[in-house]
Amino acid sequence: MDSLKEVLQYLYEHNTLTKKEAKSVLTDISKEKFNEMQVCSFMSVYNMRSITPEELAGFMEALIDLAIPLSIDPSDKIDMCGTGGDGKNTFNISTLSSVVLAASGIKVTKHGNYGVSSACGSSNVLEALGYKFTKDEDRLKRELEACNICFLHAPLFHPALKFVGKIRRSLAVKTFFNMLGPLVNPVQPQYQSVGVFSLKLQRLYKHIFEKTIKQYSVMYDLGGYDEASLTGITKCIRNNGEHLVNPEDFGYKTYKSEDIFGGNTIEEAKLIFENVLNNNAPQAHIETVSANVALAMQLYKPENTLVDLAEEAKELITSGKAKSNFEKLLNLSN
Repeated sequence: MDSLKEVLQYLYEHNTLTKKEAKSVLTDISKEKFNEMQVCSFMSVYNMRSITPEELAGFMEALIDLAIPLSIDPSDKIDMCGTGGDGKNTFNISTLSSVVLAASGIKVTKHGNYGVSSACGSSNVLEALGYKFTKDEDRLKRELEACNICFLHAPLFHPALKFVGKIRRSLAVKTFFNMLGPLVNPVQPQYQSVGVFSLKLQRLYKHIFEKTIKQYSVMYDLGGYDEASLTGITKCIRNNGEHLVNPEDFGYKTYKSEDIFGGNTIEEAKLIFENVLNNNAPQAHIETVSANVALAMQLYKPENTLVDLAEEAKELITSGKAKSNFEKLLNLSN
């Protein structure tokens, strides 16, 4: 197919793309070969029908090939992120969890972006807290060495998506790009703890991850959250099978959805972030972060129970260790 018009007609007739075709189309979109209306129509197709594993894999390959590469050893690194798009507007659970996890000594290369379908994305809150984004490899390596964490702001590493970003912001709803974010980390870390917004997407991620050497945990909270929310049961798909996890498995009680609301502004999100690290937040916030950290830790320590790991994670907050490590990171970034 030589034009996006042909591709759109093909898709409107209920056909699907091969992996190679999907890769080719997204590569051409990223190179701004098509107009905004055509790209908007293409993105909308996947809000009306499910994306196939081949299409998702093709889109993923296109973005990885177009990304600015980093020569950071992926073998012991982890990315913790959610796809976004769950519409729940929780506080920044995966970003806080990444900060706490780094204080344990596990090295985190966190990939993130500004919020599209929520009030405050990972990059919004980090920017508000004073972290300076960079694509300078030496600085990122220094941050990893000193603080076990660095943040990879997606637009810096995927410049080809600048064109698409404008359209996504105009649409202000989740698109298949939400599905791609966690898959296209430029480091391609060997460990991944990722939350998704649907059971269908969870199965798609399993299909992609099981073809790699990753140690992975793909979470979907059955209440509709793209992380373990402690409001109910979370389904986890890992290398060793599928598991249902309850709040009691961490030694915690079940919370209500309003207990983990993230506020309506970036300033509110920043305050919640600071309160958690200051150990001055509601238990719902501290324990939700600790639970997500525990799930990530278990990829490295499969012999440990979630209760023990959640206790270890919580202690990183209550002792101030996570806060001081994050402050050190902010100083390095400036």
